[in-house]
Amino acid sequence: MNLKLWGAGTARTLRPIWMAEELGLDYKLFPIGPRTGETRTEEFSLLNPKQKIPLMEDGDFVLSESLSICRYLQNKYPSDSMPLPSTKEERAKEDEWCNYIYGEMDETALYVMRRHYDLTEIYGESPIVVKACREYLDKHLKVVDKHLEDNETIMEMGFGVADIMLVSCLDWAKFYKFDLPKITMDYHNRMVNRSDYLKARDINYA
Repeated sequence: MNLKLWGAGTARTLRPIWMAEELGLDYKLFPIGPRTGETRTEEFSLLNPKQKIPLMEDGDFVLSESLSICRYLQNKYPSDSMPLPSTKEERAKEDEWCNYIYGEMDETALYVMRRHYDLTEIYGESPIVVKACREYLDKHLKVVDKHLEDNETIMEMGFGVADIMLVSCLDWAKFYKFDLPKITMDYHNRMVNRSDYLKARDINYA
């Protein structure tokens, strides 16, 4: 297999695995985890000096960052099951949503919360930070809920990379006991019943 994915067990590693399943790709998974020492081995560090997962190898091409990997796979191996943007405007709008989800929901809210909620032995306990992150994410969940009032998926063209980004964050939010707004909850229920999501979830969290 030319396609190899490194990393499993987190919301971020779910994304490329789910994308590969949706596209029907053959790949080899190396299910290493974060903070286990596996990302610090000489073999992995040569591939990714950042020592972070997920990571992708496609032949000689190596790529890190979950969003970049998902977008690369969708463009390199297009499938009728996941339409690509057909105009510059659609592509820009998809980028806007992906950057918004990753920047505001993942990095600014959920991951900061994780540091002071799950990883207190490393980053220290801070109820004030956790509370602020909860309030911040709730604010952006309302933005998403409003958008989903008139949309079955993030983009009008159908299921795509923005949905993979969002659903992985909603999974994370539910794990942290957030109450999702009604429309967002319905959307999440539809997405997590996709057969390829179920495959990817079982692979990622095996």
